[in-house]
Amino acid sequence: MTNRTTYRVLAAATALLALGAGAGCSSGDAAGADPQRVDVVAAFYPLQFLAERIGGDAVRVTNLAKPGAEPHDLELNPSQVGQVSDAELIVYLKGFQPAVDDAVAQNGGDRAFDVTSVQPLLDASAGGHDHEGEEGHAEESGGKDPHVWLDPTRLAGIGDQLAQRLGKADAAHAADYTARAAALRADLTTLDGEFKQGLATCQRREIVTSHAAFGYLADRYQLDQVGITGLSPDVEPSPQRLAHVIEEAKEHQATTIFFETLVSPKVAETIAGQVGAKTAVLDPIEGLAAGSNGDYLSVMRTNLQTLQTALSCS
Repeated sequence: MTNRTTYRVLAAATALLALGAGAGCSSGDAAGADPQRVDVVAAFYPLQFLAERIGGDAVRVTNLAKPGAEPHDLELNPSQVGQVSDAELIVYLKGFQPAVDDAVAQNGGDRAFDVTSVQPLLDASAGGHDHEGEEGHAEESGGKDPHVWLDPTRLAGIGDQLAQRLGKADAAHAADYTARAAALRADLTTLDGEFKQGLATCQRREIVTSHAAFGYLADRYQLDQVGITGLSPDVEPSPQRLAHVIEEAKEHQATTIFFETLVSPKVAETIAGQVGAKTAVLDPIEGLAAGSNGDYLSVMRTNLQTLQTALSCS
């Protein structure tokens, strides 16, 4: 059993034990801690962003993943399992966070909203190269890429459905949720237009990334992703994989190797040194950095500027 598999088993066991503890200290009040607002639990940041934008002041949103923490292998403590138990709506992405999946399966019932039911996931190889034998979320989600939020148009579709679910939980504010989802869709449509225009004419279209999180972005804007590792950021690439990425980076004359805010840049720096390239942050927006005052829209626009520079877009 690999260390990664052992960790997952322990995390799942901890979550299941916590369910018992959480149930013991649960208030049992379906209205949650604030009877004036809908209690929403979001599994990680992009879903928190959606819930806050669409819910407005009619909801109270709790993000299970802390700022600055990598959300893939989130382990829930008893208090968080209690939050899942008490929430009026749980917004999650099945297959992305095993501990959240377990908590939802045990205690989510009809209060769970799986965003993959709105937007079917792309295959892990979409938007880039297929790297056989890579470990990561492919094994958890049937070879699917969970990073659906990196396509603004797909995120807008999820937002529309989230508004409907909030309206069912809180009929008095249903029209407000629909209106806010429409406003968010307009913002995301504007963002999509900026990406289309900004990446329309570039000298290069290959992006070398520390892990293969950008399949949806690559698919939407006709880029070609070369992931150093697969879907999971904490899997060490093999020497053979490193050599292959270095070869591809040289072949495509890559000037930039991208790494992420929540993951060590060491591997990206190693490859950049081998090919004479720079490194830069391309943020998969799985979570905000600790202390960040940005949001999904601002981080995506920073990503666009980074890509335009790296790919020499006119």
